[in-house]
Amino acid sequence: MNTRVESESVVSLSGQAVSIHGESVILLCASLFYFRVPSELWKERLDQVKEAGYNCIDVYFPWNFHEPQEGKWDFNGMRDAEKFLQLASEAGLWVVARPGPYICSEWDGGALPSYLYAKEPFVRIRNNDPAYLQHVARWYAQILPILRRHEVTSGGSVILVQLENELDFYGCSDPSGYMAALRDMAVAHGLSVPLIACAGQGGLLQASGLTDGVVPTCNFYPDDQDPHFEKKVLHYRHVLHGMNYPLLVTETNRSHYLLRRLLSTGTKLLGPYLQVSGTNFGFTNAINNWGKPLAFLTSDYDFGGMISPEGHLRAEAQEAKLLARLIRAYGRAIAEAEPDSGGTWSVQGETEGVFGPYVLRLQGGGELIFVTNGEDRAKQINLLGDMGAHASSTGALTLSASRSLALPVNVPLSLWGMPGQLIFSTAELYMAGQQNDGTVLAFHTEGNHGRIALAIEAVYAPLAQGMQVIRREGHIELLLTGEETAYCRFELKDGRRFTVIVTNRLKALHTETINLDGTMTASMFQPKLNNSDPSPALEWQFVSGEGWKPPLQAVSALTDEAKLDFLERLGIYRGYAWYEANVNLINADDQLRGLLIRQASDVVSLYADGTYLGTLTPGGASVFVPVDGRDAKKIQARVEIWGHSNFNDLRLPALCLPSLKGIGGVTAITAIHDITANWSVNPSGERLSPSAATKIDEALWPVVGFGSWLSADHPSQQVFRKKFVPTAKPSAWILHFRNLQGYAQLWVNGVEVGSIHPMDAFIDLKPYVTPGQELQLEVHLLRTMGQPGGEVVIYEGVEASTFTVAAAEEAELKAEADHRIASAAPGHLPLSLDSGKTGWLFAAINNSAQGKGWRVRAAGSGLKLTVFMDERIVGRLWLPGGTGRPTMTGGSMNSFYLPGPWFHDNQAQLSIYLEAADEQAPGKLESLEVISV
Repeated sequence: MNTRVESESVVSLSGQAVSIHGESVILLCASLFYFRVPSELWKERLDQVKEAGYNCIDVYFPWNFHEPQEGKWDFNGMRDAEKFLQLASEAGLWVVARPGPYICSEWDGGALPSYLYAKEPFVRIRNNDPAYLQHVARWYAQILPILRRHEVTSGGSVILVQLENELDFYGCSDPSGYMAALRDMAVAHGLSVPLIACAGQGGLLQASGLTDGVVPTCNFYPDDQDPHFEKKVLHYRHVLHGMNYPLLVTETNRSHYLLRRLLSTGTKLLGPYLQVSGTNFGFTNAINNWGKPLAFLTSDYDFGGMISPEGHLRAEAQEAKLLARLIRAYGRAIAEAEPDSGGTWSVQGETEGVFGPYVLRLQGGGELIFVTNGEDRAKQINLLGDMGAHASSTGALTLSASRSLALPVNVPLSLWGMPGQLIFSTAELYMAGQQNDGTVLAFHTEGNHGRIALAIEAVYAPLAQGMQVIRREGHIELLLTGEETAYCRFELKDGRRFTVIVTNRLKALHTETINLDGTMTASMFQPKLNNSDPSPALEWQFVSGEGWKPPLQAVSALTDEAKLDFLERLGIYRGYAWYEANVNLINADDQLRGLLIRQASDVVSLYADGTYLGTLTPGGASVFVPVDGRDAKKIQARVEIWGHSNFNDLRLPALCLPSLKGIGGVTAITAIHDITANWSVNPSGERLSPSAATKIDEALWPVVGFGSWLSADHPSQQVFRKKFVPTAKPSAWILHFRNLQGYAQLWVNGVEVGSIHPMDAFIDLKPYVTPGQELQLEVHLLRTMGQPGGEVVIYEGVEASTFTVAAAEEAELKAEADHRIASAAPGHLPLSLDSGKTGWLFAAINNSAQGKGWRVRAAGSGLKLTVFMDERIVGRLWLPGGTGRPTMTGGSMNSFYLPGPWFHDNQAQLSIYLEAADEQAPGKLESLEVISV
């Protein structure tokens, strides 16, 4: 049997529903990333997700995690993807598998191996490029057979496979061709479950190419209290329904408040991103545009989801249970429900900040009315609408602050095996149980009032406790009085029992079982207390070092006879590199004014003859570092690859996919010419060649400072010209437009150089310079109102040469730690480290009494910390201080996690590489607080 035909009978996607084994389901799907959780804890995390009520997980498979060097594959230990999928199946969780090739996920390079960036000829990543697709084919040949073995059609639990990730953010030139190529690879490897492609900013065409056999999905990251959110989602639901696809939201925020709002729109997959937090171990962090714009991702990877990196269940896990039980209570009726755009319902009362009502028509009859409070105070409201012949108003109900409710109307009780109808309820149904001799429904309410109306025939007067029963013509009303727990039991004509239980919301959050006699069990959620194990007293040892000197174990990557190149082209994809070069001043009387570091990233700590000049994070741009006239024969730099960008942003070179790391070159600057003044300007903005006959004699062009011409036009555009004679002695000339804003294009001697990047406004003039001969600079400047032109500077100097580069990844750094510990002396905290110095801090640490490990919180300033737990890097921190420190984001900026399973014989060795990275003050480590988890 054709596997894709077979799959269609197992996993079916239609405009109405997602069906698995013939059962329509709402997929409540939590992100859980095996590569951020110790493998010993995979089962625990999977069980926690299942216990929280989720029936599905989504998981990325990072290409560069499994291919750390080109052609060297690793699927062992934490990389054992097959074991993880087996455990997910055993936990009873469906899996949405996301093998990329690009995954984003705030992971180094979005999981694209950085050796691709160094390929020649240039490889067009994330495009329909044969050279790129050849490499993707090698990755898919490794990962797709694993996914195939764990598909639901093969007895596993993989139900969907996502190709690529948010391609609409990238600007692929041929999304249809590219996605078709990925699809064909997937089919060739025997994948039979549906293939999907997610849109990150709503570009269904740009993300999926609308390729046959690839289902578009949506990722939404709104403000949780966006009043217009449902309308936006309903637009995409309508578009996809027209293609006979369900609305699958593969990523969104983590609050179940927002997930309820999504549910109201007919969404069939609710995919909150990162409900299970983790850690970026080793050198797997990324950089991205979450700063100004540059940001470094922390090792701690925690957006506040329901499970912490250590495995603590947070309060949101109880909200997850409540939503999951609501979905299970309605079963197929809600799984096949469709949104009603008829607008027959309205809300009265305190309506400001209330969103909705939004109506979901249940399969088999009845409706759910969703109403949401978008403010931080409770509201008293009244819902008006069609409830048949019985009523047109629900009566008053309390809508608590930041709460979203789903209220049933005209729902046939046959949904739960009973005759009759649930006419309306101002309490939310959250649990249903069918037992041998009857059915029990559990509701929760807020405030001290509420109503439930039932059309039901009982043979005796119902037995009620904590509520009032009123018989009206054709139905029974239960009036709620605000009791913590109330119930009403009915005896039906056929001898079965029907019980309604109503609790407050707090009790509903902790309900475990409900019974026909009106009793129930609940387990109160206890937040994790961090005082169960006393903090150990650690005996520290410390040894300091020179920050510019490479470790003895560093690997030579470039000798002084070779040409300087970026690190990836030298075979260095992660970790540290140490540079050294000659300054090469031509004349003894030349004064060194500064160093121009070109195309530098990520972290560059710069030295002149061993004297620390500062730590920079230029984001791949060039940067000028003044040296105050000091003499220097050699320059040194310690460069760390924090990570490759997981996102594509043109504002900084290092934020682009692809981008290369390290240093592109160094120029020793001997002269600085400020040429901001006295530019000729053509106010019309018309560019004329210097030799052409001009309509206005250039001699009549006004002379102004660069960019200072005031114009009544908006936007305004002018052409600025200036002549400059380069000095004969230097061998390098660099033009810098400092603080330029607006769009500018440069010509030199009539030759077009190109556009000037405002955040990397350095232009190498060397190709256009003949020493001693005049240059004509011409800039076409387009600005909006108020944008400054900035200052214009020309740097002259000589290129540094005879570079050497030595590199150290995780293994070489640990070898250095093992070498340095022999010379370490007893130390203590607080600790101070002179600017630019490095050091190693060591201590043995025992596991916690519970075997859960520890979290360690650092306090201090101006220090970078690379933390080893035995052989592994478990954290990379950068404490506040220093002008070079970028925005740190993604999780805790000042702590790291020591996983309990990684202690051997109850003990581990901490080795912490310290870098004093503040040029203005010594680095200080005040304390390392060891906290029980």
